[in-house]
Amino acid sequence: MSKFVIECPNCGKYAEAKSGFFARKKIDCACGYTIHVRTEKLASRQCPHCGNNVVFDQSEGSKATCPVCGEPINTLAEQNKTVEFSCAQCGIRLRTAKTASTYTCPVCDCENDVQERLVTEKIKHDGLASIIKYEGDNDTLVWKHPIEDFNLGSQLIVHESQEAIFFRDGQALDLFGAGRYTLETQQLPMLEKLYKLPTDTEGTFHSEVYFINKVVQMAIRWGTPEKVRFIDPLTGVPLELGASGELNLQVSDSRRLLLKLVGTMKGIAWSDGEGMAKSLQLAFRPLITSAVKTNLASVIKENAVDILEVDENLNLISARLREKLLPGFEEYSLTIPQFYVTNIVLPEEDPNFKRIRELHTITLRTRVIQAEATVKTAEAQAQAAVEAAHRQAVLEQQTTETEVAKRAAERKVIEAQGEAQAARATGLAQAEVMAAQGYNQRDVLQAEVQKAYAEGIGNMGPDTVTGGGGSGVFGDVMQMGVGLAAMNAMAPQFAGMMQGFGDQSQPAAESQPVGWTCTNCGKTNITSKFCPDCGAKKPGAATWSCPNCGTKDIMSKFCPECGRKRDE
Repeated sequence: MSKFVIECPNCGKYAEAKSGFFARKKIDCACGYTIHVRTEKLASRQCPHCGNNVVFDQSEGSKATCPVCGEPINTLAEQNKTVEFSCAQCGIRLRTAKTASTYTCPVCDCENDVQERLVTEKIKHDGLASIIKYEGDNDTLVWKHPIEDFNLGSQLIVHESQEAIFFRDGQALDLFGAGRYTLETQQLPMLEKLYKLPTDTEGTFHSEVYFINKVVQMAIRWGTPEKVRFIDPLTGVPLELGASGELNLQVSDSRRLLLKLVGTMKGIAWSDGEGMAKSLQLAFRPLITSAVKTNLASVIKENAVDILEVDENLNLISARLREKLLPGFEEYSLTIPQFYVTNIVLPEEDPNFKRIRELHTITLRTRVIQAEATVKTAEAQAQAAVEAAHRQAVLEQQTTETEVAKRAAERKVIEAQGEAQAARATGLAQAEVMAAQGYNQRDVLQAEVQKAYAEGIGNMGPDTVTGGGGSGVFGDVMQMGVGLAAMNAMAPQFAGMMQGFGDQSQPAAESQPVGWTCTNCGKTNITSKFCPDCGAKKPGAATWSCPNCGTKDIMSKFCPECGRKRDE
């Protein structure tokens, strides 16, 4: 009875078996699987020499050879040329030759990179994966750590603006923010709650860590592949418009984004990347194109944006289009902090667009003409206001001069009245003095007459005085001369005496004024139709009322308030 090793079909490990009639027919493997020696002694293995998958009898021990190349296939040396690793997808243990490049898992059909899996197994076995941190670039939104099946006690480092999600057997469990964490049951509450950790660290405990980049992805370009049809509301002609710009993108819900977009890929980025899921740029291009083509024309119309002035309203158009795009991105846990329309391409060579431009030019010229007319109207109104103010100033000045002249005339009247009263008072005073002395003006006149008569007699010759001697003619002449001289000397006194003979106790009656008195300046004895001092018209003349300002009782030819001429 000889001994040989038999491979467990479940875990791929080897167990010792014996050949012979009394040998054990069933062997319990360490993984819990019962190996049936007779039925499972035939094994399928890849030959380390030729690389073919062959079937051989394990009970032959070291004498088993490859049926293809005839080389030994079941010796201890040949077994050392095979390697064992876990499937990258389902975690089952697999064995293949060290020289193999890939190996397809018979359970989940996952094609495993043998050399990559061997490196992972070595890192896991040696405990080299104790530090787990993000090693992706800034353009990557989600990045899967290449090492899986971490040892408990490994250190997880999450940077600022990042989040990490721990997967156990394909199920998303705990979410980590910025900080340093130790992968143990105390910091993995969901893991401890859902699973009982195996005592064998080399068992089927499969774990993964995904890092989510929360940094805002800046200046992501977008554009419409086709033109957008726009109907001009002014002319009703169709136009073809193009639009392009940039947007900023950020992850809002890490767990939901992983479940929606990533799946089992290595990660996700905006642009194409090796090993990444389908790029977001390609995935969301139909959404952006559809939203822009659907809403660009309506946004321009609703906000009354002139197609020729569209560049001045890019901020408004960008804000409205962002509102239309945001719900589609939020469905995948992405948000758009900023959305920019940087360029709208106009159909410069389209005849319809050229006609719209000409109409716009005509409209602009019309606006310019209207503006110029408005300016001229304003200037004319301003000039009229200046002239009215000037006329008002002139009228005020004339009124002021009239008032000054009126005040001067009043002062002259007052002065004349004062002088007249003073003269009258002087005469009355002299009369009172004469009365007190016992004579009056008549006595004075009589004395002057007698004096003059005496002087005339004294100047005559002896014959003339006595009435005799000398020539009679000469005497008559002399008498006539004396009489004339006396009359000349007494003429004023006789005039006063004739007035005073009536009533010597009453003063002489005042002379009656001749002409009219000006009510404006006070001048008296005016014989002309207008006052020579102030120009006021004689009272009683016809007056008129100004139809312009309403001034009444005007005697001049022009209204003193507004300067309007009297109607003929």
